[in-house]
Amino acid sequence: MTTLRIEHDAFGPVSIPADRYWGAQTQRALEVFGSKQPFTVSLIRAFGQQKRACARANARLGVLAPELAQAIEQAAAQVADGAFDAHFPLSIWQTGSGTQTNMNANEVIANCANLKLGGELGSKSPVHPNDHVNRSQSSNDSFPTVMHVTTVLALRGHLLPALAQLCAGLNAKAEAWRDALKIGRTHLMDAVPMSQGQAFGAFAQQIEHGIARIEACMPRLRLLPQGGTAVGTGLNSPVGFDVAFCEEISQLTGVPFETNPCKFEGMGTHDALVEASGALNVLAVSLTKIANDIRWLGSGPRCGLTELVVPDDGLTSSIMPGKRNPTIAEVLVQAAMQVMGNHVTITLAGASSAFELNVAKPVLIHTLLQSIEVLSDCVSLFNQKLLHGLELNRPQLARNVEQSLLMATVLNPLLGYDRVAQITRKAADEGLSPQEAAVQLGLITAEEYQRHVRPDAMLRPAG
Repeated sequence: MTTLRIEHDAFGPVSIPADRYWGAQTQRALEVFGSKQPFTVSLIRAFGQQKRACARANARLGVLAPELAQAIEQAAAQVADGAFDAHFPLSIWQTGSGTQTNMNANEVIANCANLKLGGELGSKSPVHPNDHVNRSQSSNDSFPTVMHVTTVLALRGHLLPALAQLCAGLNAKAEAWRDALKIGRTHLMDAVPMSQGQAFGAFAQQIEHGIARIEACMPRLRLLPQGGTAVGTGLNSPVGFDVAFCEEISQLTGVPFETNPCKFEGMGTHDALVEASGALNVLAVSLTKIANDIRWLGSGPRCGLTELVVPDDGLTSSIMPGKRNPTIAEVLVQAAMQVMGNHVTITLAGASSAFELNVAKPVLIHTLLQSIEVLSDCVSLFNQKLLHGLELNRPQLARNVEQSLLMATVLNPLLGYDRVAQITRKAADEGLSPQEAAVQLGLITAEEYQRHVRPDAMLRPAG
């Protein structure tokens, strides 16, 4: 049987499991909202950093006694380190301002601090969750601050490094395969020659642009609304709290955060987070192109395009023995689908701002962090399990180049479009090579054809 303790708030007594560090407001929220889908721990740990920085700033400005500030900071550091993950049970489906999770943080940190100072769980003394841990703050500025902090940390710590590795891998393939001839395809049909290096260079460029788009969002993501309190005016916070907080959170995280000069914008809207999701949405589109091209070019092994050899992952069909599928590419495509769908949710959440408050903060940050996490994980998987082991089927590439009808396109300046069209039509209709068709039509000699139609010279503009 669970042992309970009794706490009191403005609405009366509340029964709380005796070993839990949360307090009355969290317990009431737990009974209302449940705990079936809690926030990711990265957000909870960012709250620990936010409360640490607030305690430091409050102490610097003389509005919080040093001994209380020190206990709060120590407790918040434990939250930031993950020691109290199990004491944050609330569902993401809660008040649109995230008030309950902010109070969850206040109560856990207050109880931990009180134990350090010789108090008891639930005593609210000497550290009070509202009066001390939440000093100079409101959920309305604290939760969006945490949203920005955790987003920046997730992007810098996980997604951007994964993308940098993917880009390096794609560039390495582009360099290694720069002279490997293939037939380009437009409208899914044969076109003119190019190299596999050029194809993979295009992939690398897509990822470079994706990284640049994310980096372009950072100046706005690093603007924090902390210090705006309830509606953006800074009521009940000391002058300079916003700047002091940003200095402290920057020192704690190693990220140069800055105070948002317009707290009303930072609290009432989340355009910067929607913008970041937009960058992830474009990235998802790029990754879909890359993964699909690779899995289609690797289709086979006997009856497909078979230009690429996708590494074996050891998995197979439930009915066809030994069948190999491009599973890792399919993983990345599915991850991209999730991110695209998430962007719709984030867009709608961002549009849920009314007057001085956006009231879809929990679902917005939950979905954005999910997008960052799924991309980080699946990009790393794709890079390690597929791209590194990807090889060329050089004999197939050579056969394709040899049999390509549209090699004759290079003869346009010499013979004219219409005569070259006669060559390709005759070759297609009669199963001839373009050279054979051109010679039989009397348009060019075999020697002239071979002198002009050189696939390796067709990879760049005529010099």
